[in-house]
Amino acid sequence: MKVLVVDDEPLARAELIYLLEKIDSVSQIQEADSVIDAMERIMDDKPDIVFLDIHLTDESGFDLAEKFTQMKKPPKVIFATAYDDYALKAFEVNAVDYVLKPFEEKRIKQALAKISEDPESEKEESKMKGEGLSVASLALQVNDRIVVINPKEILYASVDNGELTIVLNNQCYEITETLSWLEKKLASNLFFKTHRSYLVNLLAIKEVQPWFNHTYQITLLNGQKIPVSRSYVKELKERIGL
Repeated sequence: MKVLVVDDEPLARAELIYLLEKIDSVSQIQEADSVIDAMERIMDDKPDIVFLDIHLTDESGFDLAEKFTQMKKPPKVIFATAYDDYALKAFEVNAVDYVLKPFEEKRIKQALAKISEDPESEKEESKMKGEGLSVASLALQVNDRIVVINPKEILYASVDNGELTIVLNNQCYEITETLSWLEKKLASNLFFKTHRSYLVNLLAIKEVQPWFNHTYQITLLNGQKIPVSRSYVKELKERIGL
């Protein structure tokens, strides 16, 4: 996730940035010392999260938070301040959390975790992934030609004797690639490996039935039966909400 730290005190910014750099989920950190500077950063870099101080030089962090309410896709706000008497007002402008100085690594992680657990945040993330997938394409080398397909149309893929078969609604392609190659090309939120030889589109699943020896069997929308080996059963249940 991309983070913007807004604070007019250089030492406070440095302290918070130091803690954020230790968190794996934070991929980029920008900083700003005023509302104007912050808005420029937000327009240019589109951060996911803004750590926002309340008292800026001749300005208020609430002025910036109010501007977010007018944005189509505003960043999440975490107020980071030395004052504990503005918490109620902070949540009135939809702040996710309110962190007090001096900062502690554990407390910063807790604030970021709230964003990960936010249903609206997850919904937006899923929507963005779905939108990205709908415009993506996958090029396949099929004999002496290159075929371009929409990954969303793939029902499943299987590998046998070194040959990869990719099955769509009304078409299938056989190419000389590995299942791992295809798995890396596809969106991990949509495709799931049920077996060392099968990769399935989760949206194509019609039924899931217990099979033998604690394994399962999937029936796809086209009637195809796909095995689920024991090592993948737990993850499958989690992915489809069982």
